[in-house]
Amino acid sequence: MTAQEQATIFAAREILSRYINRNPVLTSWQAVIDYCALSVRGEVERFYVLYLDRKNRLISDERLGVGTVDHVPVYPREVVRRALDLNASALILVHNHPSGDPEPSEADIAMTKEVEKACGVLGLTLHDHIIVGAGREVSLRGSGHL
Repeated sequence: MTAQEQATIFAAREILSRYINRNPVLTSWQAVIDYCALSVRGEVERFYVLYLDRKNRLISDERLGVGTVDHVPVYPREVVRRALDLNASALILVHNHPSGDPEPSEADIAMTKEVEKACGVLGLTLHDHIIVGAGREVSLRGSGHL
């Protein structure tokens, strides 16, 4: 990407971040998807978590891992620990597939189920896990995996 393209993406992400911070996240699902798509696209896998309060407003958007072209290590314990640190009530997992195909792998589904289990024990809600590909995003909740 050129410096100008990177600056444009950064500016768009900032605008979407301000919008999400002022509005309930779940009433504007398209804004969440757009924000996630801009946040995680890249040549290596990146794993983010959107931590939300009781009104589903964004508390923090945190990158918890950067990996390789086809793997990013995710530790459910760290995802949940950070939620407790932030007094979050809910979260949305987000990561990219640099290959461009956003279909979840078996490892993606298994990790999501582990995070969901940990959340359930601690009274947290896992709203979704969004996988970003080339021009398309997949919601694990929407596709029946969550």
